[in-house]
Amino acid sequence: MVSVSARQSQIQTLLEAEKEASKTVLQARQYRQQKLKDARTQAAKEIEDYKRQKEEEFRAFEASHAGSTQTAQAAVDQETQIKLREITDAYNKNKEQVVKKLLDRVVLVKPELHRNLKKAQA
Repeated sequence: MVSVSARQSQIQTLLEAEKEASKTVLQARQYRQQKLKDARTQAAKEIEDYKRQKEEEFRAFEASHAGSTQTAQAAVDQETQIKLREITDAYNKNKEQVVKKLLDRVVLVKPELHRNLKKAQA
């Protein structure tokens, strides 16, 4: 049989091994938590960098297309002025004829029976 002191020694060895295992598990947990924290920080930094890059690209795109917007607006304004001039010219050219036709229709009335009344009499 194993002596009492040998048992005490074995128990002591097991307790020390258990403490060492607890320390190892605790260190592993702390290491994992630190890695997660570092990963979150790194991800946040990468997101900010990406966001900053995309904002700069957007500003550059906006600046490069701002001139073309002004050019397009000028072209539309010029087209509008040309169309307006054409419409005004057509109005001035035809207004007297239109007024004459309207007056002729209003003043010169031809009395005749309505088509429904003609059908009823027939």
